[in-house]
Amino acid sequence: MGDPQVTDDFDRRAESYTAHCESGVLTEGGRYLMAQVICDMSISLDGYVTGPNDSRENPFGDGAWMLHKWMSDQATDEDRAILEQMVDGGGAVVMGRTSFEKNEGEGGWGQGGPMGDVPCFVVTHQAPTRSYPPVFTFVTDGVVSAVEQAKKVAGDKVVGLHGATVMQQALPLGLVDEIRVHVIPVLVGGGTRLFGALDSAITLERTQVTATPAATHLSYRVVRRPRGKVV
Repeated sequence: MGDPQVTDDFDRRAESYTAHCESGVLTEGGRYLMAQVICDMSISLDGYVTGPNDSRENPFGDGAWMLHKWMSDQATDEDRAILEQMVDGGGAVVMGRTSFEKNEGEGGWGQGGPMGDVPCFVVTHQAPTRSYPPVFTFVTDGVVSAVEQAKKVAGDKVVGLHGATVMQQALPLGLVDEIRVHVIPVLVGGGTRLFGALDSAITLERTQVTATPAATHLSYRVVRRPRGKVV
């Protein structure tokens, strides 16, 4: 008979490896590639991703229309390269119900999501009764489930967090791998903040800085990812 302790250790490692692989994709070389969960948002210098009074008719909020100008008429070649990397790397999106309702359909994203036909997982307390384009999947059992489902679909690409609410839920739970912010030289003064209150500090490692006339593009790796529970 084998050593029970050795057997238990092997079983635990096997269980851990299986769980690790369920969110990845198997390559021809037998390696699992994992999707990275990344928050990638334009933000004002005082920390807002929208201004006050944001709505479907006013999606950026008052005074915050310029937060995304670096992607359009103010874009430099460096800005365009960053945007291209963001778009090409997208494998799935996780968003909250508010972000979905502000932008879906005619006048917003049309028949797709924020990245066209890239699958979107919408965290919501209750699934809608009407039908929506198949790009959207409604997840009623929380942000952890939404991220897990998104990672399986994304393969080795990025799971993007769309909107402040889902970011504020995912970060304290240790679900976020990287934070990318495009800091715009404006003080909005109010609206929706990207970061919420935390029970404890989260250490970040800066990995990239690119400054253009329209934005300062910052990338951070999340070093310590705490565990917690969704309330």
